[in-house]
Amino acid sequence: MTEQTQPISVLAGRYQVGNLIGRGGMADVHIGTDSRLGRRVAIKLLKPALATDPAFRVRFRREAQDAAKMAHPTIVRIFDAGEETVHDASGAELQVPFIIMEFVDGRLLSDIIAEGPLDPDEALRITSEVLTALEYSHRAGLVHRDIKPGNVMVTATGQVKVMDFGIARAVAESSSTIAQTSTIMGTAQYFSPEQARGESVDARTDLYSTGIMLFEMLTGRPPFFDDNPVAVAYQHVNQPVPVPSSINPRVSPALDAVVMRAVAKDRFARFQSAAEFREAATAAAAGTVSNRRGAPVDDFNATLFGVNPSVTAGAEATFRQLSVADDDRVVRTQSRPPVAWIWGGISVIAVIIVATMVWVLSLTQTDIGASLAVTIPNVQNQTWEDGSAQLISQKLLPERVNESSDTIAEGTILRTIPAAGEKVSPQTTVQVFVSSGAPKAAIPQLVGLDQASAEAKLKELGFEVGTITTAHSPTIGAGIVMVTDPSAPAEASLGTAVNLTISDGIVTIPDVTGKPIGEATSQLSALQLGVVTQADMGCSGGLVSSQTLVGDQPQKSSVTITYCGAA
Repeated sequence: MTEQTQPISVLAGRYQVGNLIGRGGMADVHIGTDSRLGRRVAIKLLKPALATDPAFRVRFRREAQDAAKMAHPTIVRIFDAGEETVHDASGAELQVPFIIMEFVDGRLLSDIIAEGPLDPDEALRITSEVLTALEYSHRAGLVHRDIKPGNVMVTATGQVKVMDFGIARAVAESSSTIAQTSTIMGTAQYFSPEQARGESVDARTDLYSTGIMLFEMLTGRPPFFDDNPVAVAYQHVNQPVPVPSSINPRVSPALDAVVMRAVAKDRFARFQSAAEFREAATAAAAGTVSNRRGAPVDDFNATLFGVNPSVTAGAEATFRQLSVADDDRVVRTQSRPPVAWIWGGISVIAVIIVATMVWVLSLTQTDIGASLAVTIPNVQNQTWEDGSAQLISQKLLPERVNESSDTIAEGTILRTIPAAGEKVSPQTTVQVFVSSGAPKAAIPQLVGLDQASAEAKLKELGFEVGTITTAHSPTIGAGIVMVTDPSAPAEASLGTAVNLTISDGIVTIPDVTGKPIGEATSQLSALQLGVVTQADMGCSGGLVSSQTLVGDQPQKSSVTITYCGAA
């Protein structure tokens, strides 16, 4: 659970929440037990902030229900979904969306990739199984939208399972901007160009993300990375994906070709179905390049992809015409178009050119500049979250730069470069300087110093002397520092008050009468007291009958204890 809410132990009266086994930007995952059916499950607790939008709650339940209908060996099953009412630290009610999933005993693909590039054959095997899951879901009319290594599990036996079907759609449809979506999901590294542009998505979006994931398995890193998710999304739209073999020479040319086709910017240039992608991957595993230019688009695929079948058929006819031998093509009986057609075409082009020139000349310089430039908004004194969102809304790319400040609260924007009011082109990176609070330094080690030296050391380093308290100690001399708060070597802002606990040179001597002489001697000696023992022959049993000092006394005091020494 998040730090703002009380821990949840039971969901829906039947799911017992166990230890945390995973954490992401969108949810935390716990191991759990379904007490009604007696089976182990995985419990995904989504961030309470997601449930503040009523539309999300409706979409979430609908998408979870759709995903629960899918039953396939390569897909993690969803058993149940709902919301649990909890209370935050102030007592206010919050709705926490949850998902009850099949428990998979395995590792996330992201953890496997973190250990280094995978063998190309293993990368292709995992990709093939992911594509099998996608083929099944696409035929069910469900686009995943968030394919990434963090949503793929590999069991101890090598079985691959894809999870979180339907949830990405519910989140994405409740987010109005890329910045909001990436804040929740943190998956900009696997965005398709159409996702980054905020356009509608289809099954080919999943194939692009799978291609990016295959690239990462082969190279050990994603093709694009930046601290700012918006900058990463921008790269997906405008920068080419590197050829995998340029990073890992073990990648074959056939496999290079598969990856590069999967990550084509134009969705029509990619694989058009998961089956086609898998077929090409299988061919690459055998060392050959699939000669299939694109699977025919049937009525189902046309509906899923939003493609007009007649347009596709025309494109395929064009390819067939271009591929036939010269002798098989239809012989033209006219060597050039009629003269009337030529002059008609020239006339149309002339009219278009004249109309364009008139339109351009009618525009003022301000009109032209306004369409090509963006004014940097003033985000000074706003929080980083609010200011970056405002910049993104103006088609700018905010880049956070932390800078210490003695006067401005942490997380507040100090200034931007370029400055507010300047005009720049869209997609310009804007450096946003954000206060990290007062400069920090490590608390010095003061234990063992006398009080005067400790206070001088604090002031020398820019800290303040806080409260001074005294405490008893059997070992630390009077006037010597025993404890500091904060303690070394923790970091704190300069100017922070550091509290000191000073020894007063007093030791508290316990009452040991009635205890065996050996135990009493050990207890007093541990306090570094001088212990003198004397036997009382008038009694027996070896127990202490009296002592000369008890309670608060100067350190290293001498205590005489009398014990019953008669046999």
